[in-house]
Amino acid sequence: MNIDEIQRALREEGVNGWLFFDHHGRDPLAYRVLRLPPKREVTRRWYYLIPAIGEPRGLVHQIERGILDELPGHKRTYSRWSQQLTELAALLKGLTSVAMQYSPNCAVPYVSMVDAGTVDLVRSLGVEVRSSANLIQYFEARWCQSQLEAHLEAARRVDQIRRCAFSRIGEQIRAGEAVSEWDIKCYILEAFDSLGLVTDHGPIVAVNANSSNPHYEPSAEANLPIRSGDWVLIDMWAKLDVPEGVYYDVTWTGYCGDQVPSPIERVFHTVVQARDRAVECVQAAVAAGRAICGFQVDEAARAYIESQGYGEYFVHRTGHSIGREVHGTGANMDNYETHDERRVVPWTCFSM
Repeated sequence: MNIDEIQRALREEGVNGWLFFDHHGRDPLAYRVLRLPPKREVTRRWYYLIPAIGEPRGLVHQIERGILDELPGHKRTYSRWSQQLTELAALLKGLTSVAMQYSPNCAVPYVSMVDAGTVDLVRSLGVEVRSSANLIQYFEARWCQSQLEAHLEAARRVDQIRRCAFSRIGEQIRAGEAVSEWDIKCYILEAFDSLGLVTDHGPIVAVNANSSNPHYEPSAEANLPIRSGDWVLIDMWAKLDVPEGVYYDVTWTGYCGDQVPSPIERVFHTVVQARDRAVECVQAAVAAGRAICGFQVDEAARAYIESQGYGEYFVHRTGHSIGREVHGTGANMDNYETHDERRVVPWTCFSM
C-alpha cells in the first residue's frame, strides 16, 4: 500500500479521505487495497481512514484491538455502541466528504460492499459519502508488469488447449465416435491441470441453443452430444497457478461441417464487426488522450448489433473486467446490465 499515491488520488478525486469499514469480512476489497491479510474472523466493526492530507488513523473494538496493527497510524478504540459513534465522529473530525465502497443507486454493484446503515451512520455525522469506484479500480484492478506477463503466458497455454479441443471434436465426429459437451469440458479441465492452470469454475462447452445461455455449463447428468451440423461455443478462462496470477478469458465458436450455413455466418460476422467497433472506440480514445467510460464501449458494440437487427438477442454486457478473479473489480464494458461510468484506465484488463 502506497499512502502517498492514495492521497494524491484522493486529492484528484476532490474527496477529503477514503474510509474503509468491515464487519465479518464483508468487504474483501478493503483488505486488498490495504494489503491487510485477515488473520481471523472479524466479529467487531473496524474503520480505517486515509485522509487526503495527514496521517492515516483507525478505529477498532477493544476485543479486536489488534486487527489493524499492520497498518500505519494511531488506532482509537471503542467498546459500547454509543462510544463507537463518539469515536467515529472524532475519527472523521474536520472532513466533509469520504469515499467508501458504495455506489449511488447500486449502479456499480461490484463496489457496493458497505451496508446502507453504515452509510447512514457516516452521513449522520455531517460527512458526505462518495463512491470509491474509481479509486478501487486504480488501486485494486491495475496490473503490474509481472501480472501482464503471467496473463500472456496463460493465454498461450489456454489457446493451445482451445485449439486441441476443437481439433478433438472434429476428429471424433469424422471418425464416427461419440463426443459430448461434457467430454470436452473434462478434456479442457484435465489439460488445465497438466499445464499448470487453475480456474474457479467452467469451462462452458455449449451446442446449438445452449450457446445462447451465457452461464450454461454441461454436467455429467445434463449435457448434449456434439454432432455433424452442430454449432459449438467454448468459453474458457484460467490463470497460472502462481501468487497474484490473473486470468485469461476467451470465447471461440465453430461449426461442425464443411459449409457454414449463411444465417450462422451472418451472425458470426455481425459479432466480429461489433467487437472491432468496440476495440476501435477504445483505441481512438487512448490515441487522442480522451477519457472513455465502460458504458461508451458497450454502446459502440451494441449499436452495431442493433443496426443489424439482432439487438433483442444481445442480453449480456459487451465485456467485463479481468483480474485475479475472472470477473475483476475494474470498469466493465456495460451500458446494459449496469450503466458503468467508471473510466477505462491504463494497466487494467477487460474482455470484449
